[in-house]
Amino acid sequence: MRGFNLSKVLFCQSRGWEPLYVPSILTGFQVCESDDLIMGAKTIISGSKTESERVQRQVKLPFMKSLEISLKSIKVRFFRSLITTLSLVLAVSFLSFIGVSNDVANGMLDTQEPELRRTLIRSGYDLEPGDTSAGSSPKQRWLVILSLLVCVVGIVNAQLMAVTERFREIGTMKCLGALDRFILRLFFLEAGMQGLAGASIGAILGAVFSLLSGWVRFGTVAITAISWNNVIISIAIATGVGCLLSLLGVFYPALVAARMQPVEAMRVEQ
Repeated sequence: MRGFNLSKVLFCQSRGWEPLYVPSILTGFQVCESDDLIMGAKTIISGSKTESERVQRQVKLPFMKSLEISLKSIKVRFFRSLITTLSLVLAVSFLSFIGVSNDVANGMLDTQEPELRRTLIRSGYDLEPGDTSAGSSPKQRWLVILSLLVCVVGIVNAQLMAVTERFREIGTMKCLGALDRFILRLFFLEAGMQGLAGASIGAILGAVFSLLSGWVRFGTVAITAISWNNVIISIAIATGVGCLLSLLGVFYPALVAARMQPVEAMRVEQ
């Protein structure tokens, strides 16, 4: 009986209780006695036993096992996950590009050379005579907001399709005792991993293209005058925004999956 704790089974049988068998080799669930109920608790009571002889049993799924299931799910649905990640990469790279481009312009302004200031104005930066820093134009901000909104809509759509594909899987887990928070944990782990990977790649790509663009337009001064601390901060902000968007995009699909009734999920034909 692979996946079962034989000593616990014999102990239950010796006390006259019916042991609870759960196929841990298929789902990773483990059977154990505990007062700290993490997932759906099963109370096994013998007809001839008193109230004090109840045994609380639970289906417990460790965090690392949840992480393993999430990774396997991403591998199985690799191309769908790739499409979701690529949409996040594009949105975050644009955000990072705008941020690092402003850092390049601010670095050139910090040199206080009039010729560099005139070069920035000719390049399209709106600088007043007393301005000491360059910021994003309203047009750039609107473009960034629209790209992020489109990214969120794409993530929501992809995750809703993933929920539809996983009806039987979710129904099976809930029949085995998985609570709503366990389903939520799986979806948030998948979204977090995709968001971290996509946002990191997008932020780095956006920063690299911005530095290359500054070098082509302004020469080596764009690289030598820049504050690298500000570049790192811009990359970190873009990465954080990407991860947040990924988690926000999966919130509604995760709620739909968690509130799904096991009977309805198992009845769906795929």
